[in-house]
Amino acid sequence: MADTADQKKAEKAEKKAERKGDQRKADQRKTDRRRRKVRLLPPPAWWPLPAAAVLGLAAGGAYGVLKAPEYAATSYVVAVPNETTEPATALGFAQAYARIATSSSTLAYAQPRAGISAGRLRTQVRAETSPESPMIAITGTSKSAAEAADIANAVADALSLSSNQAAKNTGVQLLLFNQAVAPSEPASPSAAISGAVGLCAGGLLGGLWLLARPAGRTRRPEEQLLAGPVVEEYASLPAQGDHTETKEKESVR
Repeated sequence: MADTADQKKAEKAEKKAERKGDQRKADQRKTDRRRRKVRLLPPPAWWPLPAAAVLGLAAGGAYGVLKAPEYAATSYVVAVPNETTEPATALGFAQAYARIATSSSTLAYAQPRAGISAGRLRTQVRAETSPESPMIAITGTSKSAAEAADIANAVADALSLSSNQAAKNTGVQLLLFNQAVAPSEPASPSAAISGAVGLCAGGLLGGLWLLARPAGRTRRPEEQLLAGPVVEEYASLPAQGDHTETKEKESVR
């Protein structure tokens, strides 16, 4: 009988040890799962800034590569006063002629030589002048270098012709100072410059988004790492109900 009692005690001890071993393995698996959850930290709060900068860089580079290059050529005309006209008058007329360089009447004169329609010619020519100089710069733009030069020269000739018809009354005539030549390099920005502009624009938008977003407090990764061991230690402890249930089982046995 004594041997049977000892044998039963030994079996109970083995079962209890097995249960403890199973509980330890379960606790270890829970701890491992919690550690994996802690390691999968959310992205930092400033992630939109580099993301927007990279997107801007890609968009700007693609625009610079895909867009056809544009050429610009400039022709110069100068307002010259006659013997009875003061130089200041010529400066004032240069400002006035710069304004009518892109008018319908001037473009109608230039359209046959430019070889394009007046509507298209209006979008591909511009006139600029300085308040300190009686010189007018007429710039033509096109996807073709030769066409850009033809546009600038055609508008400059048309402006000189129309203004010189009234030179006797105004005392000022326009003379061609320098003809436009076909440029060798495009005036449009290269892919590298477009990419740099896109990078700056994307970074600016990302920074504005960070400033404008709601000011909700997010938990920092350092706090999550510090809280991880505490959570694991607390989870590894058996609950109060588990202690009571274990004591009840042992008392029944």
